[in-house]
Amino acid sequence: MTEWTAAPFVPDTRDIRKLAAAASACTGCPLHIDTTQTVFGEGRTAASMVLVGEQPGDQEDRQGHPFVGPAGRVLWQCLEQVGAARESIYVTNAVKHFKHEMRGKRRLHKKPATDEIEACHPWLEAELRTVRSPVIVALGAVAARALFGRAMGIEANRGRTFEIGGRTAFITYHPSAVLRADERATEVRAALVADLASAWQRAAAAARTSA
Repeated sequence: MTEWTAAPFVPDTRDIRKLAAAASACTGCPLHIDTTQTVFGEGRTAASMVLVGEQPGDQEDRQGHPFVGPAGRVLWQCLEQVGAARESIYVTNAVKHFKHEMRGKRRLHKKPATDEIEACHPWLEAELRTVRSPVIVALGAVAARALFGRAMGIEANRGRTFEIGGRTAFITYHPSAVLRADERATEVRAALVADLASAWQRAAAAARTSA
């Protein structure tokens, strides 16, 4: 096990803009070497719901924003379908750099290793300290691993609620699973929509309670 960690780069602040600026200079693991830029989370610190994905993709790495590629389009369509207000959502990833391999001239996604997920975890912790939403959603197995510190199967755990630091947490598919599902795409998308609807309903209920 390596001793990679982003911890020395994370400032002691709850200012999300200062965190994002500091993350842009992070060299806490080798993933920064062959990417365009750090892709930090985006959204309001008063968000009702935090969505945590795996890592930036090719388009996210090029544009510097999370969930702007094909999987992001699926995600925002599903959120619109359940009536979730975009301005009430904070989106981020467990890993802030795009891990990939070259296939000809194409950069293909490569799953982050456990030590890379753990190395980047201080950034996710800092975001969750700053964005105090009542609901957190893990999109995919890597996000669930980052949030819970252990493997959490999607099929076995979606539809259930968990607790993280006093907040309600859900586990569901990453939207990229819809794009990879082929003949099961309709089924996987319906499951993702159902899970996002449950999470948004919980977030809306928490907002009404605190009002």
